[in-house]
Amino acid sequence: MNIFKDFQVRIESMLKALAAEGALPAGLDLTRVTVEPPRDPAHGDMSTNAAMVLAKPAGLKPRDLAGLLVERLARERGVVDLAVAGPGFVNWRLEDPLWQGQLATILEAGEAFGESALGAGRKVNVEYVSANPTGPLTVGHARGAVVGDALAGLLAKAGFDVTREYYINDAGNQVDVLARTAHLRYREALGEAIEAIPAGLYPGEYLKEVGRALAERDGDRWLGREEADWLAPVRAFAIERMMARIRQDLAAIGVEQSVFASERALVEKGAVEAVFENLERRGLLYVGTLEPPKGKTPEDWEPRPQTLFRATDFGDDVDRPLKKSDGSWTYFANDMAYHLDKFRRGFATQIDVWGADHGGYIKRMQAAVQALSEGDARLHIVLCQLVKLSRGGVEVKMSKRAGTFVTLSEVTEEVGKDVLRFIMLTRKHDAPLDFDLAKVLEQSKDNPVFYVQYAHARAHSVLRHAAQAFPDLQQSAESLARGPLHRLTDSHELGLIKLLAGWPRLVESAAEAYEPHRIAFYLNDVAAAFHGLWTKGKDETSLRFLVADDAELTAARLALLRAVALVIASGLRIFGVEPLEEMR
Repeated sequence: MNIFKDFQVRIESMLKALAAEGALPAGLDLTRVTVEPPRDPAHGDMSTNAAMVLAKPAGLKPRDLAGLLVERLARERGVVDLAVAGPGFVNWRLEDPLWQGQLATILEAGEAFGESALGAGRKVNVEYVSANPTGPLTVGHARGAVVGDALAGLLAKAGFDVTREYYINDAGNQVDVLARTAHLRYREALGEAIEAIPAGLYPGEYLKEVGRALAERDGDRWLGREEADWLAPVRAFAIERMMARIRQDLAAIGVEQSVFASERALVEKGAVEAVFENLERRGLLYVGTLEPPKGKTPEDWEPRPQTLFRATDFGDDVDRPLKKSDGSWTYFANDMAYHLDKFRRGFATQIDVWGADHGGYIKRMQAAVQALSEGDARLHIVLCQLVKLSRGGVEVKMSKRAGTFVTLSEVTEEVGKDVLRFIMLTRKHDAPLDFDLAKVLEQSKDNPVFYVQYAHARAHSVLRHAAQAFPDLQQSAESLARGPLHRLTDSHELGLIKLLAGWPRLVESAAEAYEPHRIAFYLNDVAAAFHGLWTKGKDETSLRFLVADDAELTAARLALLRAVALVIASGLRIFGVEPLEEMR
């Protein structure tokens, strides 16, 4: 299905044959050999770096090794215009029938085109959102939610067994503050006058609803009682209500996670103590006093002796506290227990999607996972930069309802799930993102979500018109795949086919890099090529999709249209975006 992977396998077979003949040494490492489109299409359809990466270990000059490959490639059916470029790249073109055959492959596979065995069913855990259950999700959480969900979809497309997970931070001081605020709102719901929210509690209006719900359930049961009596039950109730709201907001943007892991449950079952015992037994803990950090003082630093994890043995900059001087665990200790739990559930590959403010936490968590798994697991962090929300170029800072922040549900209601998801993926996750509430709804080529959706809808529009103009022409993908695809000979048509044929390669490379935004870039390129072909047909009647007096050529171009729609739909579904057959 992946024509570039097919040729890479052929190149590797040629290299092994050369080794068997004695022209190359045996046992060469072929893992760095690639077959890719050249950066400049004028240089050909495909290019390999094999001679460049193998020349030194083979004891040959790159161009000499390239010459050996050229001799072998020249025997391959459909390979033409072979050339050794620069210091030793081998470039070549494929004859038109091979590309036309790729169009048939796309149509036969349908939206499954691009699926890969790259992951080979390996288990991957993608943890994302994981916002504290102390308030509603904000627009700031939206990017991580969408990036994490799209990454999970991309990895599944590439053949990995993906688990989508949310880590509930329901232990620690912040949820005790939530409980105290909910209790205050509970008393307010039962008639007590609350003039101002005391400092240190959560001032948001959203907790009034939690207070009213608690009053409806428990009546005056918790009035006049000591905090020790009501803190735990009120905390559990408030967390449950806030998590229900978070799940609802995530469902509204199409995010459904199968696992919700509780920090409190891990702590209560002794998982943190187990981490401590594990590290202590292996000599990875000691009691010491850290030097004060430069700049901002982190919460887990104290100028007193603490129990420290030898994080520097595993690539961190400093050793990290697990236990404070008062005997309580640090947040880091709890997080270590959680990641060890994921490893014990079978996840040697763990991906965490975090906000930009957690950048300083990366090295310590990667060191922890390496230590606790004894090198058998890897943690990859996808760090999402901030989203700047605006409307017509004017920054939006305040929420109309909450008064303090813009909630995810507000933005979803205004622009819709699909627009929100696509726009959040139009920049690499580590670059800031401008989200203009007005521009994302514009129907113009400058709006990427409209541009891509319009390409899909336009293709379907032509197919509907064709059904009226050519009622006897079968439009199923299977019928079109068996059609006269040899009639597609214009350079723009072939260029579009080549772009579509690159979809499986794009899926694999994006999955390997953990970069779902590459899908958005690719879909924009497909849309641009398709719209360009459409425009060219307006100027040159011979290039129109529907040719009244040539049903055979029309059938071939409908096959191209159908393939464009299938590939765009395949990419949009990775994003969790519904492809439109008609613009709304």
